[in-house]
Amino acid sequence: MDDFEPLLPDVITDKTPDVEHGGKPELNSRRPFHVPRNNLHGNMSPNEQVTAEASAMNSRIQYYSKLTTTHKTLVPPHHVIPSEEEIYVYSPLGSALQFESSIDGFGKNPSIVTIFSIWNTMMGTSILSLPWALKEAGFTFGIILIILMSMLMLYCCYRVVKSRQTIVHIDTSSWEFPDVCKYYFGSFGQWTSLFFSLISLYGAMIVYWVLMSNFLYNTGIFIYNHVHNMSEVNHVLSTNGSYKVICPNPPGVHVINSTDMSIIVSNDTAFHEFHKWWSKTNAVPFYLILLLLPLLGFKSASFFARFNILGTISVVYLIILVTLKAAQQGFHLEFHWFESTNNFVAEFRISFPHLTGVLALAFFIHNCAITLLKNNQHQENNIRDLSIAYLLVGLTYLYVAVMTFAAFPSPELPKDCIEPNFLDNLSSNDITAFISRVFLLFQMTTVYPLLGYLIRVQLLGHLFGKVYPSFVHVFVLNIVIVCSGVLVAKFYPNIGSIIRYSGATCGLAFVFVYPSLIHMISLQRKGQLSWPSTIFHCFLMVLGVANLIAQFLI
Repeated sequence: MDDFEPLLPDVITDKTPDVEHGGKPELNSRRPFHVPRNNLHGNMSPNEQVTAEASAMNSRIQYYSKLTTTHKTLVPPHHVIPSEEEIYVYSPLGSALQFESSIDGFGKNPSIVTIFSIWNTMMGTSILSLPWALKEAGFTFGIILIILMSMLMLYCCYRVVKSRQTIVHIDTSSWEFPDVCKYYFGSFGQWTSLFFSLISLYGAMIVYWVLMSNFLYNTGIFIYNHVHNMSEVNHVLSTNGSYKVICPNPPGVHVINSTDMSIIVSNDTAFHEFHKWWSKTNAVPFYLILLLLPLLGFKSASFFARFNILGTISVVYLIILVTLKAAQQGFHLEFHWFESTNNFVAEFRISFPHLTGVLALAFFIHNCAITLLKNNQHQENNIRDLSIAYLLVGLTYLYVAVMTFAAFPSPELPKDCIEPNFLDNLSSNDITAFISRVFLLFQMTTVYPLLGYLIRVQLLGHLFGKVYPSFVHVFVLNIVIVCSGVLVAKFYPNIGSIIRYSGATCGLAFVFVYPSLIHMISLQRKGQLSWPSTIFHCFLMVLGVANLIAQFLI
């Protein structure tokens, strides 16, 4: 019978002995969530203040949406419900999305809010790598892949949203996709879904550390160059026009640290001393420890979720930046189908799996799609709104990737100079790029603790039954996360490869395998499974496996 129960975390079970889990719930009953009196403190009324432990437990409950069902059978009292600004959903490589919810189990967000919420949640750091990934696949073939992958990811997300409806005779209104996986695959489904969810979050935090090191480094270089009236483009391969574009890693030239100014020859002792202590890989990643390690120790992450609007501002500014640079540079395109010629890349390249790996994470929202759609006012419009959101995300990705690739000034610079982070093709002295880096640096500084908090909730909550078992447990986990980010930022600061590896890995389970298997098993139990459906969904699973393997072979 355990396999048929929703995934209520142990921390909730321990603190709520009065909550019943088995059997058919009675309609119109009201069983409140109980906070023991020893979890209340202060001289104020118990309804006004709870301890940090109860607050952390409360945040976890809100994330999994376990306390509210359409049958109103499990409704928390007001002293347990966090304020609206503390309710949020996490995106693996994006932000913590705030949304309104109602305790009667029915969402109250109109479709336009739901669509924007999905768009905002899906938008993440992958957008910085898409021009590079498009170059890896070839311009024409890359555009086709972006369109096809968006449709494929939408279909698999549709299967995730519909997965709860495949289970009959059980109230699944409060379930999330991992609950469905546990129902069909038992403990194996529970733990593997947890593992792949952690992979996406862990990869996101590594990417964030690499990017924050990059942005902090370039911000410092901008300030130093401005004070000393220096120009970085005098020392690296760049265009000759008024609007400089640089090539920090020329094709065929091995540079250990492409934009580290220590490679510049100068007799200025102060200059060398500054770049010794402001090295992109040897110094700046370590400086971030002083800022981010204390932030990871916060017991509650609600404060950082209030800066979610910065994610939207950053994406909008990136779109404006790409449009501005394209207007300044113009379009530079030549079409050579299978061979790279005259500093232009072929329209089809064998390295196209780099793009599919990045897209597997760029369109990844499958682990929180059900949560976002629960708050839609008109549940019958869920699939329509999800489709519109995917369309808008796909158009945004296409616009940024195509405009950046097309405007890159070839043949003056090879198209292969496009960096995994396209902002690296703009000089540190570029004021528009400087503004973008500062925005992104601050936004990622606020999102990074949220991702760490979710890893803590999922990992420590499952292993120890508590979100915050002790200071030692949390500190050791935070040290592992931080050290991983520092090591990757020092030895392998390639966000494009990190994104494609983590995207192909977590996409294998959440996108390709589990939704297809669950759909086929449900049809088989009903006696409705056909050969065309079997072949198609098996093909999807093969695609997921091939996509993961290709990341390590090409």
